[in-house]
Amino acid sequence: MQWTNLSEQTVYGNRWFSVNLADVVLPDGRHLDHFLIRLRPVAVATAVNRANEVLMLWRHRFITNSWGWELAAGVVEDGEGIEAAAAREMEEETGWRPGPLQHLLTVEPSNGLTDARHHLYWAEDATYIGHPEDDFESSRREWIPLKLVPDMIARGEVPAANMAAGLLMLHHLRLG
Repeated sequence: MQWTNLSEQTVYGNRWFSVNLADVVLPDGRHLDHFLIRLRPVAVATAVNRANEVLMLWRHRFITNSWGWELAAGVVEDGEGIEAAAAREMEEETGWRPGPLQHLLTVEPSNGLTDARHHLYWAEDATYIGHPEDDFESSRREWIPLKLVPDMIARGEVPAANMAAGLLMLHHLRLG
C-alpha cells in the first residue's frame, strides 16, 4: 500500500517553506497530483524543575485565532544543530537558559500534508538570565505544575498537537 513520489516541482518557495506539487503513483497504478509543504525542522525545549513544574508560554496564534499554552519553539537555522536550536529558542522566548537537554520525542504533526518534524527536548533545570529577548512571542511565561497538564489538554488549553504530545510524555516520565 505504498505511494510512490515520481517527481516533484516547487510551486512557491521562501526561506521558511516551499509548496511543491508531486506526481504520485497509487498502489493500483493511478497517478495523483498531490500538493505538499516542505518545512525546516522545528526545535522545541522546556524545563521541569524540582517541584515538577514545567516552563510554558501563554500565547496567541493569529492563524487559528486561538490562545493556548505552548513550549518555546522555532526553526532550526542553517548550520545549527537541532539541540542547540532548542536551547536557543528556550532562552530567547522565556529568558531561561536550559541545563543539559535530553531528547524527549520527535513528532510529525501533519504528515499527510507536510514533511515537518518537530524535535522536543527538556532539561531538569534552567537558569533565569533575564527578560526574554523575544518577549513578543508570548503574553506570559510561567512554571505550571506538571500534574495539571492532562486536564489542561482535555480543556483545550494546549491546542497544538506537538506541544500536547510532549507535555503528556513529560507527565508520564516524571509523574507516571
